[in-house]
Amino acid sequence: MGKRLRHQRRGSGSPKYRAKSSRYKVELKYRNYDDVEKTGMLRGEVLRFVDDPSRESILMEVIYDNNEKSYLIAPEGIAIGDRIETGVQAKITNGGSLPLYRIPDGFPIFNIEKIAGDGGKFVKSAGGYATIISKEKDITYIKLPSKKIITLSSECRAQIGVIAGGGKTEKPLVKAGKAFYKYKAKNKLWPYVRGVAMSPYNHPHGGKQHHEGRPTTVKRGDPPGRKVGHIAARSTGRKKVKKTEDIQKVNNQ
Repeated sequence: MGKRLRHQRRGSGSPKYRAKSSRYKVELKYRNYDDVEKTGMLRGEVLRFVDDPSRESILMEVIYDNNEKSYLIAPEGIAIGDRIETGVQAKITNGGSLPLYRIPDGFPIFNIEKIAGDGGKFVKSAGGYATIISKEKDITYIKLPSKKIITLSSECRAQIGVIAGGGKTEKPLVKAGKAFYKYKAKNKLWPYVRGVAMSPYNHPHGGKQHHEGRPTTVKRGDPPGRKVGHIAARSTGRKKVKKTEDIQKVNNQ
């Protein structure tokens, strides 16, 4: 009968394809959105940097003036002993966190909340940053690193700056052993075998040839074991170009 396809095995949600929570050293969240931040400001000092094995970005441990400690993503240019500020009345400092309505347009931001108080959801990988495009009443328009524009509540918090570690992906892995540990940290499937390199009883594209050997378009109602390639494609092949004579006839009509 052959094996189940890769996406079938992943879809079942077995522990093999889950990122282990035990590998994350700290719970990365903003401090509670209390009255201190909603009405005033709280200063903090960077104590040390933490290398979390399950994250691309470097974290920094911050101790606030009220002796409360928390972990935030470290931006470029920050150093141990630097002071950051958080809250509505906070100044714009590298690594500080403020509500979106307090950050001027065009500033680079990261670790953005999706819902006010959720602790940060968007733009958390090394070297990444988003940009505030404009504000309209209680809504802020943000351009993500993927060039996608999203709208969020202006009450959501974000950090100022660019995440440290940019250019990390430009460094070559050199050998397969490093790639093994890179993907193992997040429990990602590696190596990723192509379908055409498999046997025909393991994958619909498999076989001895170096290409699919059959059309890659499949119907929407096909069984899960056949759903690979272009699922429910609207069109296939090259687009037909109308002849000049046909275009003239249509214009004359």
